[in-house]
Amino acid sequence: MNLLLAEVAQATQRLADAGVPSPRFDAEELAAFVHGVKRGELHNVPDADFDARYWETIARREAREPLQHITGRAFFRYLELQVGPGVFVPRPETESVVGWAIDAVRAMDVVEPLIVDLCTGSGAIALAMAQEVPRSRVHAVELSEDALRWTRKNAEESRVTVHRGDALSALPELDGQVDLVISNPPYIPLTEWEYVAPEARDHDPQMALFSGEDGLDTIRGIERTAHRLLRPGGLVVIEHADTQGGQVPWIFTEERGWADAADHPDLNNRPRFATARKAMP
Repeated sequence: MNLLLAEVAQATQRLADAGVPSPRFDAEELAAFVHGVKRGELHNVPDADFDARYWETIARREAREPLQHITGRAFFRYLELQVGPGVFVPRPETESVVGWAIDAVRAMDVVEPLIVDLCTGSGAIALAMAQEVPRSRVHAVELSEDALRWTRKNAEESRVTVHRGDALSALPELDGQVDLVISNPPYIPLTEWEYVAPEARDHDPQMALFSGEDGLDTIRGIERTAHRLLRPGGLVVIEHADTQGGQVPWIFTEERGWADAADHPDLNNRPRFATARKAMP
């Protein structure tokens, strides 16, 4: 074992003792970041090249600063995104939400599908949709100016059109034309504040996390926005907490002009997102 791997083993124990959920992965990822190599190449780093700044990054992670804030990058599907303070760090759970949406859009008989991502944050969803549905036209909406700085950085050389706006009143010029509306909105109940992981509670923007007493205020608003934006037969895809699977589909009722409302599991088989189709007139 070389010096770096020995240090990684010590760092893993320190992170585990601090309650970090994935201590080995994070210790290796930080070692790779500091030394400019891939995780699978750590054993090739000569002892003489060990960089003591590694322990500075471990101390930050030990204090529960998000891994992605330390490295300045987050990986999402086939993307590497820039992230940091002021923007929500995309989570692996959302990848299954986007996967479903991509399959649904590809199955549509539409040459250039029109897609809107509400509460876009880093732009992860919008950029993944644009990358994996090559002829799509994608609009990303974000209210926070702090988050928008990151959105714009990530969308610089993409086909995504970025808008500053409120998800509840966004893009009236597209009313009735959109094929798919997708969102990972804030959905944590205010009453759950103390149970949120420190990485999210202390570092993600509050407006990206919490949404009223039951966590569903923004989702209720997005239901109205999605119905306004979508063409008849268009789809809405919306992420929610794994405890809200029994509640969210009921927001998209027939009385409100929806059909086929359903809930879907993530890769861990937990309820993760709801979908509905705008009813035909």
